[in-house]
This record gives sequence, C-alpha cells and structure tokens, in this order.
Amino acid sequence: MTPFIEDEDKERLILLEIVSKKGLRVLTLEQLIHLQALVEKKNYGHNKKVLKSKMKLLEKISYEIYNKEKGGF
Repeated sequence: MTPFIEDEDKERLILLEIVSKKGLRVLTLEQLIHLQALVEKKNYGHNKKVLKSKMKLLEKISYEIYNKEKGGF
C-alpha cells in the first residue's frame, strides 16, 4: 500500500469519526466534498451490506452538500 493511499484512508477515517459523533452538518462544504470523494474511491464491493451502507452515506453527503450550496443550513 502506498503512503498516499494510507493518507487518504486516515483522512476518510477522521472525517467519518467526526460524522459518527457529531453528524454531517458540522463539516464544511469543502470537507463534505472531500469526504464524498474519499468514500467513493473506497472499494467495498466484497461486502454487499457495507456497500449498501456506503451508498446510503453518499446519499446523505450529497443532500448535505446540496443544502450547504443552496444556503439552506
């Protein structure tokens, strides 16, 4: 595993920890977009249950990005 991938995994885990403790609303628009990209890159194809959770999380992130871009929250 390359150091770049490890750094991305660390960033993804840090952001996901924040989300699990405080929710998506505490992240900035830039953090949400970055988290979305990191989650999309991660391959969970080996586990259908985890893949389903990934898709739900991406939906929630997209919704929160939309709200922040429109100034709703």
